[in-house]
Amino acid sequence: MTPGNIDLKAEQEKTLRTPRHRYSFLARVLFLTMDVFYGRRKSLSKFKVLEVIARVPYQSWEHVAYIAMTHTYSKPGFARRVFEFVRESRQQQDNEQWHLLILEEMVQKKGIRETFFLYRIVPQIIAFFYYHVSWLLYAIKPAYSYSLNADFEDHAEHEYMEYVRDHPGLEEEPFESDFKQDYGDYGTVADLFRRIALDERLHKEESLSRIQSARFS
Repeated sequence: MTPGNIDLKAEQEKTLRTPRHRYSFLARVLFLTMDVFYGRRKSLSKFKVLEVIARVPYQSWEHVAYIAMTHTYSKPGFARRVFEFVRESRQQQDNEQWHLLILEEMVQKKGIRETFFLYRIVPQIIAFFYYHVSWLLYAIKPAYSYSLNADFEDHAEHEYMEYVRDHPGLEEEPFESDFKQDYGDYGTVADLFRRIALDERLHKEESLSRIQSARFS
């Protein structure tokens, strides 16, 4: 992705003016679990865990969609729509992956110490359960899974934007990364996090749009 002509500071203000979702029970359980293990304070390490988990719904949807294609390839029109859905899910998953790689790079450069159990094992356990919850909800009714993802992405959007607000020094910290050509060249870490937050908003809006499409299809 490239920076483009987006006013990232204006997008940050828009997020900060917008109330958070009224999160579902499952979303609140997920956020509480993260707070229990990593505390309520926002940090690069906690964001990294968040990005490990953020990829999971798209992986589960992709899995279900491929199963559907296996049984519906004899109906080209429907199979094509499923394939387009898979491609969109893959793009979103890849976008979350870039977030994770950039954050991991930043953690290593800053020499932030992380315990193996809390930052390698626990995220995988949380992701494992989140994957199966997302998969099950999608199998029952896709809108349920989209709604949970929208809650998660709304949470992530606000967390990143609030982190920038609460750390004004990020406005002076240059963004240097081996992933600039892949993700985008941003002048400061503040703008990087604003862009990541905007990505999360777009993912949220895509999930909400899918809910609406399902209602009127």
